[in-house]
Amino acid sequence: MLCGLGLVGAMGAQSAWASDYKGEKVAGFIAEMASEYGFASEQLAELLAQAERKQAILDAISRPAERVRPWKEYRPIFITDARIAQGVDFWRQNQDALQQAEAKYGVPAEVIVAIIGVETFYGRNTGNYRVIDALATLGFDYPPRQPFFRKELKEFLLLAREEQVDPLTLKGSYAGAMGLPQFMPSSFRAYAVDFDADGHIDIWSNPTDAIGSAANYFKRHGWLSGGEVAVRATVAGERFEEGLTQGLEPGLNAAQLRELGWQPATAIADEAMVTAFRLEGAEGDEYWIGLPNFYVITRYNRSVMYAMAVNQLADALAKARGQQ
Repeated sequence: MLCGLGLVGAMGAQSAWASDYKGEKVAGFIAEMASEYGFASEQLAELLAQAERKQAILDAISRPAERVRPWKEYRPIFITDARIAQGVDFWRQNQDALQQAEAKYGVPAEVIVAIIGVETFYGRNTGNYRVIDALATLGFDYPPRQPFFRKELKEFLLLAREEQVDPLTLKGSYAGAMGLPQFMPSSFRAYAVDFDADGHIDIWSNPTDAIGSAANYFKRHGWLSGGEVAVRATVAGERFEEGLTQGLEPGLNAAQLRELGWQPATAIADEAMVTAFRLEGAEGDEYWIGLPNFYVITRYNRSVMYAMAVNQLADALAKARGQQ
């Protein structure tokens, strides 16, 4: 049976269902969930019949990509007085959990606070779509990425069963990202932790679990305790552009990068694998060397500017916190 999916209220209270997802459209998915994970076909069919196709979600994900903002425009979105001040408040309110997470996972408190600050403004913007609507809409009605979102729908149903929560009540972004740290369901099942040991993982309204989960994600992706994130550099010579990293994967070590004309502001071990990038700053080009922890942040969101925003917000938070 569909035991533990929290459907008592969900199935009994609603008489008029949207019925966007029923019949042949979802039959294969239901059969797979029943065969592989032991879900009851009839109950799962009733649940999916309550999911609603959201045109706004399809519009959002299909929208042509905005032009890539240069760093001088991207940075001011996230490094603001309000985000710093509210981050310091969040840090103070959750100091014990942040200290425990830093001790267990080796991730500094300011980095954890910065991730939550960039992702959701400390829980202010966690998303208003029901997760089941987002994942059903994209899993059944968005062919370009249907396999990915159908897999996330499976993971979502499994986490709802495991956590004994009603899947019709959980909300997230238009793409199905959830809670303060904006985990996709697969990331939730892989990395989310019951950090306050109350028997339930809640990254929506429990900052302690969100903090521990974000820290665990970083640790599991290779965060090095005590390591720097990125170092400013100067460049010289005719070969420095050969050092610029293509993509996000580190391709050179620090010694090789120096041979191409890159000089870090602080010493980096020769064997350290690094990324090298140029940003269009407010006062001209900036050259940076990303260390292993920088790469870890890009595993959370695959963007150099995202990782830089997290890093610089973390620095600003630590400075502001230290001044109090």
